[in-house]
Amino acid sequence: MSDVTRAKHGRPVHHWRRDLIELAALFTAVAVADVTANLVGHGPDGPALLGLSAAALVATAGFHAWWTRRHGHAPPTSDTDARPLTEGEQAGPPGRDAATGATALWRMRTTVKDEPGTLAALCTALAGQRIDILSLQTHPLAQGTVDEFLVRAPAEVDPGEITRAVSLSGGTETWVERADAHDLVDAPTRVLGLATRTALDAAELPLALRQLLGRCTIRSLPAISPGSGRPEEDAPVEGALEDTVMRLRAPEGGVITVERPYLPFTPTEFARARALVELDARLGPRIPRSQDVLTLPKGTPITVRRADTSDLEAAKEMHDRCSPRTLSMRYHGPVVDADRYLNHLLSPRFGRTLAVQTPSGRIVGLGHLLWDGDETEVALLVEDEWQRRGVGSELLGRLVTVAVEAGCESVYAVTQASNTGMVTAMRGLGLPLDYQIEEGILVITARLDATPVASRPPYGHAYEQHGAKGAQD
Repeated sequence: MSDVTRAKHGRPVHHWRRDLIELAALFTAVAVADVTANLVGHGPDGPALLGLSAAALVATAGFHAWWTRRHGHAPPTSDTDARPLTEGEQAGPPGRDAATGATALWRMRTTVKDEPGTLAALCTALAGQRIDILSLQTHPLAQGTVDEFLVRAPAEVDPGEITRAVSLSGGTETWVERADAHDLVDAPTRVLGLATRTALDAAELPLALRQLLGRCTIRSLPAISPGSGRPEEDAPVEGALEDTVMRLRAPEGGVITVERPYLPFTPTEFARARALVELDARLGPRIPRSQDVLTLPKGTPITVRRADTSDLEAAKEMHDRCSPRTLSMRYHGPVVDADRYLNHLLSPRFGRTLAVQTPSGRIVGLGHLLWDGDETEVALLVEDEWQRRGVGSELLGRLVTVAVEAGCESVYAVTQASNTGMVTAMRGLGLPLDYQIEEGILVITARLDATPVASRPPYGHAYEQHGAKGAQD
């Protein structure tokens, strides 16, 4: 193809510079020929000038040939670092390791000086490790800025290499942790999703905070101690932030304490957490009203549903129908104090409660899944007349399903060593169990990460965590 080249999409592309050179060469040749003809016809030096004319034409032709070879084709690979793909090779997406194609997602946070060029230096250091930045958030501080990244790195790059590269570029207090596909959601979308979960169910607030802030310990302290009846320590209305600990005023009174020893909280994270708590406070008490109607093995129909503090009086009536022995096995203390714990146990701030009721509406069983810092406790109370009918096993299976879907690694039950009903229910889960007995008190721990529990809907409909893997309080 002499007068055009083709672009990568196949359409011809004309080079105006080459056309201009060819036109100039044509005019030069015509002018030289005209001058030569006049001199040859009218002067004595005609033969010499004719030779010079021929030399000029040869030089012009040579120049034209050189220009065509240099500009008549696509740029050489040395100019673009491009090369054709070999057979069986295909281009991969940005950020994919060219050698093996294996990559890993990482969350990274580092503190840099609040000066021009610090972020550029950090990005250059990551690029040197073939690390692709997928998202970036900045958290301004009084001194410096915390930059939070979601990056994709080649699989062979370990976190130590990332930390060293960041340190050499000026980053300090660097923290790196593996991420997964859930972290690909941008921050505004994630926060809106957590707000939606909190708006639908008051019990979601601790889990939403856990999902928002990552691995942390969340504890809720009531305004009044359920055991002593004395006021607990309160938090300022606007909350308090102290490095790795934040304290927030709970909507119903009391304190929500969030601890993350491995990574200090930023003012931005504190503001987001406080906004979620304020949203929860404005919406007031609320739980999903779905319920399941099912038939026990002996043919008795029951209803399983969520319960909260609105069921306090019905729960006290069930206490009155329970024998002292049943109450003492459940509460491990004076029977007269049993009612005092109910307001705390039924609050969605401290966990999840499921109730079993008869067709007449009477509550005959309560199951509690209690968030206990980094651990999760499960507790059951079944009215005497309804024991050994499968009520306890039904409640336990549903509560453990909630724990699994909330990302809990284990659940434990505290009971008396003589409580064979609780032991039988725990063994019926089909999970690895650990037993500890001390002074007649039996602690049974079921490991949830070892064997999946048989899935049961915890109440009404399938429990939806909306990507809350790892969330627990």
